[in-house]
Amino acid sequence: MKHAVILAHPKPTSICAAIARTCVEHLRATNHTVVLRDLYALDFDPRLKAEELPSPSGAHPAADVVAERRLIGDVDSFIFVYPFWFNAPPAILKGYVDRMFSMGFGYAPSAGGMESLLDGKTLLSFSTSGAPEDWVNDTGALKALMTVFDLHLSGVCGLRILDHEHFGSIVSNITAESAADLLDQVRMRLDDLFGSALA
Repeated sequence: MKHAVILAHPKPTSICAAIARTCVEHLRATNHTVVLRDLYALDFDPRLKAEELPSPSGAHPAADVVAERRLIGDVDSFIFVYPFWFNAPPAILKGYVDRMFSMGFGYAPSAGGMESLLDGKTLLSFSTSGAPEDWVNDTGALKALMTVFDLHLSGVCGLRILDHEHFGSIVSNITAESAADLLDQVRMRLDDLFGSALA
């Protein structure tokens, strides 16, 4: 399988960056192909331009979007890694979705409204926050985010959601031991979902 790991965190020393690196390293070690897209390191421009908006003449993606779509167009799986900021993904990830997964890549116009273009591909998300895990679940914050982000993206583009693993509390004052445990959980989840490409 081929995976695109999409990292949306500005600090290379963050637990999100460690999760993304773990995804890349572990999947490659188990015979998968992986491309890492570190949005901040790439200085990805999240702003959807007026000329990129769908029009009666079709979609007109900018050159950077065309290049990025070419790079990730043949993946089987998208893995998003990001923090909760105000209980939502960072703007850079929302902008990546706005520009990348729009008309011509995520969906196409059809007689019934729109046709999904990413059927058969999957979405896995790993998110973090400083808020306690219980609070994120009890307040409905994770469920609300998944409704407006994960479920909407999958519904429009035809992606199959595999899971959304959220790590709360410990990311604020994480110790080396708890970080190692968290990354072991990531590896185990990857094994559960993808196993080895040669298996």
